[in-house]
Amino acid sequence: MIRKALIADAKAIHKLLMKYAKDGLMLPRSLAEIYENIRDIYVFEDQGQVVGTVSLNICWEDLAEVRSLAVAEEYSGRGIGRKLVEACLDEAHSFGLRRVFALTYQLEFFTRLGFHEIEKSELPHKIWSDCLKCAKFPDCDEIAVSIEL
Repeated sequence: MIRKALIADAKAIHKLLMKYAKDGLMLPRSLAEIYENIRDIYVFEDQGQVVGTVSLNICWEDLAEVRSLAVAEEYSGRGIGRKLVEACLDEAHSFGLRRVFALTYQLEFFTRLGFHEIEKSELPHKIWSDCLKCAKFPDCDEIAVSIEL
């Protein structure tokens, strides 16, 4: 079941994200960041356990980012990631946003959802504030993808 995250989900979200961050597959998020942004986060819950998460970060009047998409490894391949991203796209559409982007290592996953690869230089400089925290900056090897709504 997909739902908006609750305060009680924050530690489970943090644990899930940190697994992927330790593997270098996403930026780490502090527990404080999760609490501060809890309204932007969706979770996929199975039998009372958070097994997937994603957030929609609104960047500007017509632009949002899908970020921190993670699904527990044992739930991989069940369409949970797709459902989480679709929830973000639905919300972005309801806000009247025209474009959603993501930075990813999973190009094929996002292209199956209708995203297309773009140059990172097409994105506003404002989005790079998180990149400054990354050990890979400025030699980022993530791929930028975007979808028009």
